[in-house]
Amino acid sequence: MSYVIGGRPVADRLAAEMPSLVRRVLAEIVERVPAYQQLPAEELSGDITRVTDHALRAFVAVLGSGQLPSADELRFLRESAARRAEEGVPVDVVLTAYHVGIQVVWESLVPEARPEEVADVLALNALALRYLQLVTPVVSAGYLDERQTMFDDERSERQALLAGLLDGSVTAGPYVVLALHVPPHPDELLEGVDAAVAARRKLRRLRTELDRHSREPVLSSLGVDGGIALLPGEDERLDRIVAEVTRAAGVELTVAAVAARPSGVAAAAELAREVLAVALRSGPGLYRLTDVLLEYQLSRPSAALEPLAAVVAPLSDELVQTLEVYLRRGSRRPAATELHVHPNTVDYRLRRVAELTRLDPTRIEHVTLLTAALAARRARP
Repeated sequence: MSYVIGGRPVADRLAAEMPSLVRRVLAEIVERVPAYQQLPAEELSGDITRVTDHALRAFVAVLGSGQLPSADELRFLRESAARRAEEGVPVDVVLTAYHVGIQVVWESLVPEARPEEVADVLALNALALRYLQLVTPVVSAGYLDERQTMFDDERSERQALLAGLLDGSVTAGPYVVLALHVPPHPDELLEGVDAAVAARRKLRRLRTELDRHSREPVLSSLGVDGGIALLPGEDERLDRIVAEVTRAAGVELTVAAVAARPSGVAAAAELAREVLAVALRSGPGLYRLTDVLLEYQLSRPSAALEPLAAVVAPLSDELVQTLEVYLRRGSRRPAATELHVHPNTVDYRLRRVAELTRLDPTRIEHVTLLTAALAARRARP
C-alpha cells in the first residue's frame, strides 16, 4: 500500500531525502538527549550513524509497504541495543532515540499534508504507533538480556574474588570486614504480607545503601538475616555508614567491624563473626573488638568462666537487671529512671546483691569483679 502526503508517495520522498534525514535525526537526538552529547565522536559518526541510517530505512520501508518489520530486521535492532548495553549507554537513552527519530520523520511530512490526504496521515500515524509498540519491547529485551549477562559475569567475578579473600587464597584491600546480624523487618511479621518479598526488599535496600558508600559494588555474602560484607578502604566513616545502612534497612542492625590488611581478610572475617556473636548479647549497634574486649575474652574457653558466672548465680533476673543498669549508669538516680522505679528501690536491690554475692556494687574495689561476673554470665551458652 502506498501512502501519499504532499502529493507524493511517502516512501519515495523519504528515500530520496535519507542522507539529510539521518543528519537531522542525529542532530535532534544529540540535542534532546544529553547522554548522547557525551559519546565519543567516532562512535557518533560510526556505529550510531550506521544504526540510525539502517533503522530509518527500515522504518521508511514499513511506511512504504504498510507491513511491520521482519524477524531479521527485529534481530538487527535487538543486537544493536545489546551493543549499546555493552557500552553502558542507559536504556532510556536508547529507547528515546527511536521516538525522536520517528518524531523527526513525522515533522518533516505532516506540514505538507493536503486536506484530501487526511486519511493517509491517520493511517501512517497508526502504523507508526504499531511500529513503536513492536520495536520498543524488542529493543528493551535485547538491551536487558545483555545487561543481565554482564551482571551475571560481574557477579560471578565478585563472588570468586570474595571466596578467594575469605579462604585466604587471594590478597587485596585494605577492607573493613563487616559481620551483620539483620533481624526481621516489621513487614515480614504482618499477617497477609508475603514475608519473603518483604525480606528481599529489606536486603535490597541494605545492599544498595552499602554500595552507595563505595566506588564499586561491595563484595558481600548476605542473606535476609545477615552475613559478611567487605567495605573497601579504612573505617573512618564507618559509624555514619552503619547508621545510614541501618536506616535504609528499616531494622536495628548489629554489626561487628574488623579492619583487614590485604593478606588478612580471612582472619578478619573470622574475628568479625566472633565479635558479632558476643555483641548480639549486648543489643543492636556497631561494635569493634575494643568495645567488647572483656566479653570476648570471657567467651574463649577458660577455667575461670564458670566460677565467675557463679558469683552472680544467686541473683534473680530482676536483681541482675538492676545491677547491670546501675553499673552502666554509675549512680542510683539515673538507674532508677531507666528502670522506672524509686531510687530507694534501687538501694534495696543493691543491698540484696551485696548480701547474696558478698560484693557491694557501691564499692569501687568490687565493681570490676561484678562486671566480669555479669560478662561471664552472658558468655555462658
